[in-house]
Amino acid sequence: MINKNTNWKYNRPFLLKPAGKDYLWGGSRLNDDFAKGIDLEPLAETWECSTHPDGPSLVASGEHAGKLLTEVLKEHPEYLGTHPHTDGELPILIKFIDARQDLSVQVHPDDDYAREHENGSLGKTEMWYVMDATKDARLIYGFYHDIDKETLRQSLEQGTVEKYLQKVPIKKDDVFYIEAGTVHAIGAGALIAEVQESSNLTYRMYDYNRVDKHGRHRELHIEKALEVANLRGSAEPRQPMRVLRYKKGCASELLCRCKYFQVERQLINTERCREMADVRTGSNSFQVLLCISGCGVLFEENGESLNFFKGDCLFLPADSVPLKVHGRAQMLKVSC
Repeated sequence: MINKNTNWKYNRPFLLKPAGKDYLWGGSRLNDDFAKGIDLEPLAETWECSTHPDGPSLVASGEHAGKLLTEVLKEHPEYLGTHPHTDGELPILIKFIDARQDLSVQVHPDDDYAREHENGSLGKTEMWYVMDATKDARLIYGFYHDIDKETLRQSLEQGTVEKYLQKVPIKKDDVFYIEAGTVHAIGAGALIAEVQESSNLTYRMYDYNRVDKHGRHRELHIEKALEVANLRGSAEPRQPMRVLRYKKGCASELLCRCKYFQVERQLINTERCREMADVRTGSNSFQVLLCISGCGVLFEENGESLNFFKGDCLFLPADSVPLKVHGRAQMLKVSC
């Protein structure tokens, strides 16, 4: 579609295909529940929207199908909008995580530390949305009380660190904001959608003395972790106030807003109304829609359509063609 006043071509949405990760704590739900069709066992994570070199996404529909998302964004920087981004790379990374076992106790550096000590990388602040959780599922979030470096170092060496770590019960639909420097771990039985800075920096502090499929212990990064970890005791994280806002065919609520990203949950249901819900990006930035349940169709004004199902990830470039959505689905809308 051409805007005759500006001679500017509107940009069209497309589906993404994720990269998969077979970390030892993963399970099979991402294939079983989301039909990912990735030949990995276990399948711990799928990087749904990523330009990170450790796991870039592929474009799965439209004129760019088969290309790496990184390649497409370098060819079309206008898809990122006027918001400042690095060349052809997204500032965020979006994942699904299936924790059949506990993840390691870990911490991520902030941007300043990462730039200085990790070759200019971004740090890693993240948000978790709990899509499902077993009855006894929990996560680790910081410490019950203040702790000093030497006590923490000794507890890691002696394998007694768990007595200091704050353990938080979790349930479906919970939201957690994990700022860089927060010692944390996702516990067994959690199915998570994660939105984070585009970084793969993890300083592993404690891994329950586990070994990988080759019989080797995974590497620990204790000294770096001690340099970046927040050692102050913290209150148990409370769920944020969430207010549903309604319009024809759609209700939405803000889950998280920080300087790196904004995440909303959208409940699409156009089955009982005659009007479809509007979807559109402005010139400032792109949007990513992650379907966490249900299915639907995106319609363009010219009649073109794009079907989506549970587990699909859609990229909406900046200045996208005007869109309408029809269906019954829950989606996470991520923007910068």
